[in-house]
Amino acid sequence: MTQSSHYDVAIIGGGPSGTTVASILRKYDPSIRVAIFEKEKFPREHIGESQLPGVCYVLHEMGAWDKVEAAGFPIKIGAVLTWGAANETWDFEFLPVEDYRDEPRPGQYKGQRTRLAFQVDRAIYDNILLRHAESMGAEVFEEVRVDRIDADGDRITGFALSDGRTITADHYVDGSGVFSTIRKAMGVGRWEPEQLRNIAIWDYWQNAEWAERIGVGATRIQIRSLPHGWMWFIPLGPTRTSIGLVCPSEHYKRLGKSPEELYLDSIAMQPMISGLTANAERENLLESCKDWSHLADRLVGENWFLVGESAGFADPILSAGMNIAHKMGLDAAYTILELRRGIHEADWLKQRYNDSNRISISQHIAFAQFWYSSNGCLTDLKDHCAAIAREGGLPLSPDAAWGWLARGGFASENPEMSFFGSFNVATAKGVLERLLGERSDYCFNKYNEFKLDVSNVTHGAVGHLKNGAIEKVPCYMRGEASLPQVGFYKRVMDTLAKHSDIVQIIQYWQQELLPTIPAPRREFFYSNLLMALEAMVTEGWVKAKRNPRKPVIEGGQAKMVRLSSESAASVAAKPDAPSYERNY
Repeated sequence: MTQSSHYDVAIIGGGPSGTTVASILRKYDPSIRVAIFEKEKFPREHIGESQLPGVCYVLHEMGAWDKVEAAGFPIKIGAVLTWGAANETWDFEFLPVEDYRDEPRPGQYKGQRTRLAFQVDRAIYDNILLRHAESMGAEVFEEVRVDRIDADGDRITGFALSDGRTITADHYVDGSGVFSTIRKAMGVGRWEPEQLRNIAIWDYWQNAEWAERIGVGATRIQIRSLPHGWMWFIPLGPTRTSIGLVCPSEHYKRLGKSPEELYLDSIAMQPMISGLTANAERENLLESCKDWSHLADRLVGENWFLVGESAGFADPILSAGMNIAHKMGLDAAYTILELRRGIHEADWLKQRYNDSNRISISQHIAFAQFWYSSNGCLTDLKDHCAAIAREGGLPLSPDAAWGWLARGGFASENPEMSFFGSFNVATAKGVLERLLGERSDYCFNKYNEFKLDVSNVTHGAVGHLKNGAIEKVPCYMRGEASLPQVGFYKRVMDTLAKHSDIVQIIQYWQQELLPTIPAPRREFFYSNLLMALEAMVTEGWVKAKRNPRKPVIEGGQAKMVRLSSESAASVAAKPDAPSYERNY
């Protein structure tokens, strides 16, 4: 006799996106009955070990950060890359190394740790999160496969499990990763950029040397270009390191080598990695898989959601996979909580989830296209890189590339702050300079008069996720672009209602706004005001021009005006300013 069970929310897949959904739901509404159905037995190996700082924020909200920290994973302070037209090695830091302070571990999620990330052994990490969801009250079923999805139109009516049970729920979540169980069953297509169809080949090593040790357990991942692709080197703990190769799938086929031959040949070709593995031993767990960027045509249905890799995937050069998975899980949980409350319109909630997350993933894919098309190190793949640029219509001058990358909008992830995918404005513009070898000025370095332009707009709302609820934030709409009337955007709008001259704007911020902010956060606050202004100019919400009779702020890309009590006029003459807070 078939056994049937009903849940409020049924989640397919026990990876980071699914466990985030479950933990957040149970945190904010312990009455919700949630079940996770996972086809494997945890712990199990998985790639995608390198994180961005945004992951730690979600872990903290889930209540799982302390458990992950207690596992002793290396602290990720950034990355070291050999990538770009100049074939030079350069650092990418969340926090400048010189500012990093040694602190005892396990530590707390505060201070500098809120700006850093982890490098995790996914077998351990994913198991921690699955067990955490279970401790929060989610029912977890492992080694059980979803064999059939039943639906009536766009509404899922239940699914059948490999153990003979049938499951029904009010809401269904597809966190099944590359298997995309619900997406496929509901006939949802996906976009796959032809030139980002790569393969990944990887293995784990014992006792490889760490390329870099910073304080107590901190390091940077290593990204190294080869003529035919690139390699990652990610320390996962005191003795274990993940080393992998990414190569275009068509190029791999043309080479005619086995995955192991290509993998070992690539290590031998890369001096840094071959040196670090000279006295190490492979675990001989070599794996390979398709590593294709993709984006589902839609992410939500009548009673179902796609999260994580079932919704979309951007090339791992960005280290953004885990960030996307966790933040989509958080967003899906918030949306389900609001659907159950019935305060906001269901259509608005689901459309907001679909649009904001599709924009974010598409921005990550665009950024990956830019990385590849502008990498002069890929000498075997020149035609391939040129095809990426043609396919994306990608301009490669700094200003044109910035406009192209930013066309998806800045407020898709957090309406209070300016982000491009998982990256803030300063990070994205810094990459332009590194990869193109040319300066990409900020608007406040080029122009000195600014005026808000909200002509020909309609009025709408965006969602702001906070404390288990989605707040409707009013915004201006023009085409696909939105300007939220909240956070740093609102502060810039209020400033421009009083001042148009850049010197006066800076003087107002330094003399009126910054004194109201706690001293440790003033640089962060100030940099985000400038980034909001940059985003608003890029999207056309602010008209900027250069008045030859007035001074402009001097300074190179990724420079900002020094915080001090000096007058704005004297500040504007100083080019040696501290960097924006980085978020890679």
